[in-house]
Amino acid sequence: MLTVEEAAERLNTKVRFPRRLIAERRITFVHVGRNVRIPEAALEAFIAAGVVEPITITRKGEAA
Repeated sequence: MLTVEEAAERLNTKVRFPRRLIAERRITFVHVGRNVRIPEAALEAFIAAGVVEPITITRKGEAA
């Protein structure tokens, strides 16, 4: 479980970004008392969902 600050550090963003993800319910989070934690698996899934695969070009200039 990561704090919002730790999640921001892993994403290389400011703390505001993971807080916005939480507010918009775009990432799974857990309330621990008054604190909010983000499961590492949820952060990894969020990152994986944003991965864009490169397009490979064939000799004729068409996308494969």
